[in-house]
Amino acid sequence: MRIAMVSEHASPLAVLGGVDAGGQNVHVAALARALAEAGHVVDVYTRRDDPDLPPDVPLCDGVRVRHLDAGPPTAVPKDDLLPYVPDMAHELVRLWGGADRPDVVHAHFWMSGLAALQAAAVVRVPVVQTFHALGSVKRRFQGVQDTSPPGRVEAEAMIGRNVDAVVATCSDEVSELARLGVPVGHVQVVPCGVDTDLFSPGPPRRPAARGRRLLTVGRLVERKGVDTILTALADVPGAELWVAGGPPWSQLHSDPEARRLVDLATRLGVVDRVRLLGSIPHDEVAALMRRADVVVATPWYEPFGIVPLEAAACGVPLVGSAVGGLLDTVRDGRTGVLVPPRDPVALASALRVLLGDAEAREQLGRAARRLACARYTWEHVAASTAEVYASLVGGARSEVVAG
Repeated sequence: MRIAMVSEHASPLAVLGGVDAGGQNVHVAALARALAEAGHVVDVYTRRDDPDLPPDVPLCDGVRVRHLDAGPPTAVPKDDLLPYVPDMAHELVRLWGGADRPDVVHAHFWMSGLAALQAAAVVRVPVVQTFHALGSVKRRFQGVQDTSPPGRVEAEAMIGRNVDAVVATCSDEVSELARLGVPVGHVQVVPCGVDTDLFSPGPPRRPAARGRRLLTVGRLVERKGVDTILTALADVPGAELWVAGGPPWSQLHSDPEARRLVDLATRLGVVDRVRLLGSIPHDEVAALMRRADVVVATPWYEPFGIVPLEAAACGVPLVGSAVGGLLDTVRDGRTGVLVPPRDPVALASALRVLLGDAEAREQLGRAARRLACARYTWEHVAASTAEVYASLVGGARSEVVAG
């Protein structure tokens, strides 16, 4: 199949760790590559955010990234991109009206869905939607701090009802979509994946070096719950915490969230046991994980969460929040440990037990690796996604022009 992926703010070429660069970028890039390896041809359409970017950039054999002129060719926060959706839709119509007409469109994130539906109303192609995050969940947890444009929740409900299929990344999302009025039969669950070759176990570490290092990986934003880990760290004697994510190390001093975390660590008396690493290239994260005794992921909410899968593939046990996608990917007590979100007391207790039991860590890590290889390879995810595409090709029903 000729597949078009629309990912308006999350380019597969982006450097990870920034406020708007994270799991979606990884997902789009890895899924596109895996689909190409299976014999499909993939174009990824994303917004031009630099005037020097060429129109097309090859990602790998069978995948090219296509930069669309939609709004100013500069970095724009994703929550400010809504006014440029019509421009993106216009560009998609222009490109899909000729030889580049795809067999199926897969939109990633809600604004990509708006653009894809508008274009599909002109160029008759089926549209699949993956939201990656839902505005209703974001509003519930962030309240007045939610910077989403007005009307996001209503737009997502409309998209879910009018695309040809919704691919949800976890079972928790299916329930949320049902509350928005999206028919459950219209939704299929296909999880995110992990590169089990890149993310793989390393050689055993010397026993004397074990049992002390915690690692958390992700964007430096409040909802990721790093402050929960810092608070717990005060009750986990001898452990150190490495924090990977955010801007480059040289710019951490000017990052508001990094400064907030350092201030909190200072007040808690653990700043000497905390190391902020800044952004880490994705292909170096695996090596970092292998140096950790436990990976910690304690978001307030999590639409899916790729980091737990990466830790699992590395054979490193994870302690995480019992929310969203982690409820699917972490088998509590078998491949990792789940604790209530925003509960530093429960987190500290779980960490003390796990850091004090090398055999338990080894058992959890081995089981996590087996699960990652059995269910979450990108080859498996791409095959499941392609089945959704194939069920729609030749029978597009997308007729609504999203407003």
